[in-house]
Amino acid sequence: MPLRLPSRDDQGRLRLNRGERLTTVERIVMLTFLVIVMAIDVVNVTFTPGADLVGSLLSITATAVFVLYLWWPTTATAALGVVFAISVGVGKEAAVLFAAAIAAGMVLRLGATALVLSYAGGFLVATAVVALVDRGESVNVGIYLVIAAVAGAIGFALRLASARGESLEQQLAARAEQERQAVLAERRWIAGELHDSIAHHLTIVSLHVQMLDDPSALKGSQDAIRIATRKAMADLRFVIDLADDGPRSTVAHTGDLATAITEAATEIEAAGYRVITEGNTNDERIPRIAEIVLARIVRESTTNILKYAGHGDVVIRVETDDDTVALTMLSPLADTPRRDVPSSGTGLNRMAERVIGASGDFATGPEGDQWRVAARLPVT
Repeated sequence: MPLRLPSRDDQGRLRLNRGERLTTVERIVMLTFLVIVMAIDVVNVTFTPGADLVGSLLSITATAVFVLYLWWPTTATAALGVVFAISVGVGKEAAVLFAAAIAAGMVLRLGATALVLSYAGGFLVATAVVALVDRGESVNVGIYLVIAAVAGAIGFALRLASARGESLEQQLAARAEQERQAVLAERRWIAGELHDSIAHHLTIVSLHVQMLDDPSALKGSQDAIRIATRKAMADLRFVIDLADDGPRSTVAHTGDLATAITEAATEIEAAGYRVITEGNTNDERIPRIAEIVLARIVRESTTNILKYAGHGDVVIRVETDDDTVALTMLSPLADTPRRDVPSSGTGLNRMAERVIGASGDFATGPEGDQWRVAARLPVT
């Protein structure tokens, strides 16, 4: 599944539809500040003669309610409403209203949409109550509205800053994952290229080393080993050049299907098989991508034939029409499986991946006394 960085719309919806949580640093700063404020209130009540005990207790209680905002914003807002209701009953509502105005910052910083709207409605009702209750003194509720607006703006600004920081972290994590996946893909590609080319040539070398003791095959085997090692070195340099960020080699592998079949026939015949080729490998209707893919199939199938085939003829058939090009390779099955040549199945998997990746069909398996590899690709 491809990675997708969060868009601005996604981030906006997340911020409006769910509540937030304070960071550890924010909690520590808030808790320290609240403890200091409550300590000052307690000292004032204790050492100030004639202090307003009820008002001070309500102030301390309202400050203590702010501690709840560190973890439970909804509970804290409800508790602040209860404290305000009590303050109205004892005639000290103005002091608690100030705390409620400051709480706007916490609500805008932490609350979901429902909590923000509930707080706004409750705060407006509270200011109306303070304005309408006649205590024998005038109260300028506009000051509390200004304080609430300023505190709310600060809270919302902190919320946006937190959102941007979180979004940046997500983007950095996503990009790091993309880079990791790119590195893994490059490693898989290099491993696949080495498997397709180097393993093929090493198979030829291993096969002809076993034939060096036969005087009649000595010269042919030596030539085959020499050619295979030279090709292996060329392929190795090619893969290294492609994986390197530096200048590319001027030697390019063309993936020519006719050349691949000719080389395969030569290598298979050198191992003692008779090769029968059928079809026109130079048909102009065969597209470039199909040539490259089928050339790889021929090379990998040749490797498998040299490793596992029994005695008999090998058939390489190419069939082309106006819609598709098909490659079929038939090789004799061995009477008994060779246990001295391990198989991981990587070659078959990579052949299938190449064909399917080019919108083609791939099939392989026994057909009578032969092993059949078939690939069909579109020509349009």
